[in-house]
Amino acid sequence: MPDPAYPVLVIGAGPAGLATAACLTRRGIDHRLLERGATLGHTWANLYDSLVLHTGRHMSTLPGRRYPRGTPLFPTREQFLQYLHDYAASFALRVETGLDVQELRRSRFGWAATLADGARIEGSSAVVCTGIVANPRVPTIDGRARYRGDVLHSVDYRRPDRFVGRRVLVVGVGNSGGEIGSELARAGALVTVLVRSGAHVVPREIAGIPIQYLSSGVRKFPRTVQEAVVRAVARLTERRRGPPVLPRPAHSPLDAIPVIGFHLVDAIRAGAVSVQQGEITSLTSDGAVFSDGSTRPFDAIILATGYAPALGMLGTLVERDARGFALRRDRVTSADQSGLYFVGHNYDATGGLANIRRDAPMVVDHIVECRAVAARLARNRARLASLPVVR
Repeated sequence: MPDPAYPVLVIGAGPAGLATAACLTRRGIDHRLLERGATLGHTWANLYDSLVLHTGRHMSTLPGRRYPRGTPLFPTREQFLQYLHDYAASFALRVETGLDVQELRRSRFGWAATLADGARIEGSSAVVCTGIVANPRVPTIDGRARYRGDVLHSVDYRRPDRFVGRRVLVVGVGNSGGEIGSELARAGALVTVLVRSGAHVVPREIAGIPIQYLSSGVRKFPRTVQEAVVRAVARLTERRRGPPVLPRPAHSPLDAIPVIGFHLVDAIRAGAVSVQQGEITSLTSDGAVFSDGSTRPFDAIILATGYAPALGMLGTLVERDARGFALRRDRVTSADQSGLYFVGHNYDATGGLANIRRDAPMVVDHIVECRAVAARLARNRARLASLPVVR
């Protein structure tokens, strides 16, 4: 049983970590909020400048605080980052920055975090709030060493200036790839997007209502009803915007987060972005060879190939599902280790922030319950120890 004399370790001070720390603060539970970066919200502070949330502000808040009056329906990266700073200030959260947790292991008190400099921090429980952006998926590509152009992951992209007039291949058409590709085209880059299997594209809003809000409501109905709604949205989109310009994948939009908004579709229709289907077979000194046998020159390649859960600190302590997330008994509790929790590790069409708002209080409820059990056990042990010894 975790020792409640030690603080709860909250690892990561992005939205998930701040929400968890705020919920712990409201319940009066001692904790330490550890952040690898130089500031809270390190990941958001370093994403591309033009990023705008595609989830509406009403479902993009953390527990206990709304956006200030006048915030647009879809906040910008800067507005969201300011919201995080205001959130931390409103709960007087103490973020310990520059503490990069390399290992998280069990200890006699519960858990111990080992930092990059070898220091150890003991805690009663641990809440992993590291999300996914800290662990970008970078595929191995044959011939990369001989390619003379720039290769970077989308996590390292900031703004289009350096790519103006250059031939750029964007690998992947998720939301990041779509937004980056269309921004580059608007800035004057010669953009090609590489689509492996296809992509579902849905409107960001319908009749002024964010698609996220509609998705959240529809998910309460049976799968057959959800599929009917998806087909209706697809028909409506085709009537208004014409047939799809991207191939559709085999899976349903319900089974993976679709591309939200038509920024990329519009750029393709306008001829500002070209589409290459398939995969990269290898790189040449000045371009790429694709699985259909064609070869095209590129000055830069941006890998919008997604992310994997940042769980390296746990090593083999936890089992993982097919997507790399730790197995959980419920949404937040480790299936393998007592006193270990996860916030910011549930992703679906309702939005990561909406899931954080749901999951952070759930974790704290679990911790409160475990501490209550530990306190009862301690009282029982003390009571037994006080009984006279019968000889």
